[in-house]
Amino acid sequence: MNENPTPPLLGQKAVILGVANEYSIAYGCARAMRKLGAELAITYLNDKARPHVEPLARLLEARIFAPLDVRQPGMLEDLFGQIATTWGRLDIALHSIAFAPKEDLQGGLLDCSAAGFGAAMDVSVHSFVRMARLAAPLMTDGGTLLAMSYHGANKVVPNYNVMGPVKAALEASVRYLAHELGPQRIRVHAISPGPIRTRAAGGLKDFDLLLNAAAHQAPVGELVDIDDVGMAAAYLATPYARRITGSTLYVDAGLNIMA
Repeated sequence: MNENPTPPLLGQKAVILGVANEYSIAYGCARAMRKLGAELAITYLNDKARPHVEPLARLLEARIFAPLDVRQPGMLEDLFGQIATTWGRLDIALHSIAFAPKEDLQGGLLDCSAAGFGAAMDVSVHSFVRMARLAAPLMTDGGTLLAMSYHGANKVVPNYNVMGPVKAALEASVRYLAHELGPQRIRVHAISPGPIRTRAAGGLKDFDLLLNAAAHQAPVGELVDIDDVGMAAAYLATPYARRITGSTLYVDAGLNIMA
């Protein structure tokens, strides 16, 4: 038996969108993929975020480190142009970006403004579709697209508000993209982590109560972390998952099965 098997993502090119700091789910995914041999491209939101992300990119030996605000026209296209120039191809693209204006996120759905709803959909969902459109031509030998969802897409989670319908749209987009891109051997997945204390989660009202409830209700009896999510994402990108596409994988210690 080979005691040193070849890492299953060796030589794979992966772009990771959404690293904000060392506590980000996207960072857990990037770390896991790097551990399994992938070469990385990592983005940061803006100059304010750069000092928090750049040391992580260096630690992971990211070949590409670039700014990306999906709300700014042309930035996503510029990123994929850089990927095309540097690598000439792409194997994995992971989207871990979500946003809603604070006043719309913390109010009920009835009170969500049209502008806030549109902004949440554009950043959290349509930017994933745009990412897929740009990534697909570079996935000449097939590939994997991943998006981050949450249980609030399917069940009502108190205080999740507008993000529930938004994540439901994201999961539906994953299914439709899996259908459209399947003939190109591009697989599309949604991952639904349990509650994790990230910067984005801090915008939810009473998030600490949600964390405590999850720890008590989950069958495993403990919370998940960014490395749990990262290894699940990395697995979906490996050949071991080559016949899996279009579904939502829960990484939540079993919380989603509870009434």
